[in-house]
Amino acid sequence: MYNKTSWSHALPMIVLTASLGACGAPTRENVAEYDAEAAVDASGFRAATPATQAYNGEVLASPLMQDDADFELAMRGLVSREDSLDIRGAEGEIVWRAADYAFLDSEPPATVNPSLWRQSQLNAIHGLFEVTEGVYQVRGYDLSNMSVIDGPDGRIIIDPLTSVETARAAMQLVNEALGERPIAAIILTHSHIDHFGGLAGVVELEQIASGEVSLIAPAHFLTEAVSENVIAGVVMGRRSGYMYGMPLPRTPRGHVGSGLGQHPAIGTYTIAAPTHIIHQSGQALEFGGVRMEFQYAPHTEAPAELTVFFPDYQAWCGAEIVSRTMHNLYTLRGAQVRDALAWSAAIDDALMRFGDRTEVIFNSHHWPVWGNAEVRDYLAGQRDIYKYIHDQTLRLAASGLRPDEIAEAITLPTALENNFAIRGYYGTLRHNSRAVYQRYFGWYDGVPAHLNALPRVEAAERYIAAMGGLDAVLETAGNAFEAGEYRWAAELAQHAVFAEPASATARELLARSYEQLGYQAESGPWRDVYLTGAYELRHGVEARDVTRAAGNILETIPLDMFFTAMATRLDAGEAGEFEAVLNFIFEDTGQTFVIEISNGVMRHYERAAADDADATVNLTRAFWLRLIQQEAGLMDMITSSDFAVTGDRGRLLRFFSLLEQPVPSFDIVTP
Repeated sequence: MYNKTSWSHALPMIVLTASLGACGAPTRENVAEYDAEAAVDASGFRAATPATQAYNGEVLASPLMQDDADFELAMRGLVSREDSLDIRGAEGEIVWRAADYAFLDSEPPATVNPSLWRQSQLNAIHGLFEVTEGVYQVRGYDLSNMSVIDGPDGRIIIDPLTSVETARAAMQLVNEALGERPIAAIILTHSHIDHFGGLAGVVELEQIASGEVSLIAPAHFLTEAVSENVIAGVVMGRRSGYMYGMPLPRTPRGHVGSGLGQHPAIGTYTIAAPTHIIHQSGQALEFGGVRMEFQYAPHTEAPAELTVFFPDYQAWCGAEIVSRTMHNLYTLRGAQVRDALAWSAAIDDALMRFGDRTEVIFNSHHWPVWGNAEVRDYLAGQRDIYKYIHDQTLRLAASGLRPDEIAEAITLPTALENNFAIRGYYGTLRHNSRAVYQRYFGWYDGVPAHLNALPRVEAAERYIAAMGGLDAVLETAGNAFEAGEYRWAAELAQHAVFAEPASATARELLARSYEQLGYQAESGPWRDVYLTGAYELRHGVEARDVTRAAGNILETIPLDMFFTAMATRLDAGEAGEFEAVLNFIFEDTGQTFVIEISNGVMRHYERAAADDADATVNLTRAFWLRLIQQEAGLMDMITSSDFAVTGDRGRLLRFFSLLEQPVPSFDIVTP
């Protein structure tokens, strides 16, 4: 699983996926030819089985699916749109293209859950919309929305999308439709990249640094924005590729949308230090003649998050603590479990603070909510879904149910079940209930046999042997598949693949089982996970480009985080007897870090250089970043005036040789 490399290349994988992990791995131009009648399409995906056709047919026949009110709301206030929306990067690569989802302009096919199809149709609507007089949104240019407040003396921009390219295109649409005006302030509602990465597409970063444009963000924004994926970035980036279906074609048998939006833009990412910090609810600011009242809402959908009320417009921006979907208490890309109680309480607080004064809600995703009565009902539903999942999970746990049993048993009351704004298009009731259990009780479900269970491959081999061999297992799995029991077929076929990964029959049966589970899924991420698994079983794992430009984001990562990440690369088996003390002196920042290695553990301290260090490295942060981005190698270290070593070079080289280079395209659906 790991490759050892020369020490000059041991650093780069530490953080290069940091800016991508929250949204997904780099994509390719993956719009395939599609033939609805084909038994197998160009990417190897098969048609829906009779069981899947029947399942999705029942969903389509539900009276709830006949409600088209959201389509009128999603189109309300359209000011301008660019029909041939095609956003490209500097080298002509696709960043965002509306035509990728042109197939959604039809009735739902049997290969897509009609409820998810409906949500994707709504999310694919793009253009500039008037929310209320003076308040606008650009929607459908990225996974998220960019909002604009046209104040008396300047504009306020909220959440400038994921990439510079999409933000620049959105800003161009605004300027062409409304006229160019000075930007007084930018609000970053929270610390996920789809809400700040496009910053330099809206203003020059120097305008923020000079104070010409104010940048407002919640407390701890900068740390949280760069930290979530630094240490776990490689793994999170790989899993994000599954969650957002990045290898999949954009077709009715592939990726159709993520539920929260269509997909994250893959382009150039930027960030800047905020000039104004929101650290408590009730703070008020005014820029461009626009009055703002803030709610501080940390540890909800993001570790650092705020919402903002505009009293002169009777409008509340709910950031991402509210959406038109059930959100994730646990996100499938991997992240710390979110606090359902804190999240519910923040929505309740917003209802109490702003509910009586709000005539329209606009958020970081989806379309607005208009009318005070509708606003209050919407907030009540959003508030109650997270409290309900929290309370009922703990109730069922207290009756002795384990997380898998809770996921099967928990149901929603009709009022919540029939609320489109909290259906499981992104998060789901099943995996969110598991998240609540995990938050309180951890991974161990209390079953002694699970305390030290056999590794998956060994268990699979023994299961296959106990069940009469591979052929017998595949026959049973095939029968389950024919009966439409795809979860059971996948369970059996997974054992077969892990026991006999070379078996083409086992791989194809598992792929077909995942395929049908994906076709039936209402959740965009669930669909993408299943279908990506099927895709990789058939085509293998595609290499990922982990050296994509991350704009200026690497420049903002504290040096301390780099060393924290380095410690997770140390091969403890090889380093068990190795001891060393090393100084890293960054001459341009004035920072010195002392590295100590012993007992297979690397520790680092920001303090004065150690007198007894085995070796001392004098370098600049700029040169360090060149190493991180693989722009500098061994010859550069030898010849550069920005890198010098004194002391025991051999010991320093030995340390770097102990750092493992992880494989960013590691196997998931095979052992």
